[in-house]
Amino acid sequence: MKAHSDRKLGGRDNRPLRRCIVLLAALLVLISLSACGASVGQTLISQPDEFTYTYEAKEKFVLRAIERVLKEKKMGTNIRIDEEKHLVESDFVVLDDWRTRSLARTRTLNWKETEVTLSVVAEKKTPSGWEMRRLLEKEQYTKIFDTIDLKIYEEMYRTQ
Repeated sequence: MKAHSDRKLGGRDNRPLRRCIVLLAALLVLISLSACGASVGQTLISQPDEFTYTYEAKEKFVLRAIERVLKEKKMGTNIRIDEEKHLVESDFVVLDDWRTRSLARTRTLNWKETEVTLSVVAEKKTPSGWEMRRLLEKEQYTKIFDTIDLKIYEEMYRTQ
């Protein structure tokens, strides 16, 4: 009985074809990763990005929830609430050549709605000084807003 090889299909050796396909797939993955990864922290901006979201909650719950999220996600140091100015802000966190801080302003729309404008400031140290860079995209801000939403309910439950 003659042994049948898995490498041969129709009498031809498929190893060169498989190697070519694997090489092309690896090249495609590398190109995709380099295209996506290069933009993170590379975009130079003149003012920080700001995104806004509206919650159905009183301002005091929203402010406390924002403070908790910023602390849990380590989005700054010395996080504090200023109820008179309607904001939650942090000091810079410095790591290597980067520093980041967060700022959230609130605005009461009516008796049950509060608008939040969130900004994460990221700066990179260069020979000419600190340059503001885009670190988070809209999707990351959306995730932060979703987390704040959950913390608002926790804050409301705590006071009952």
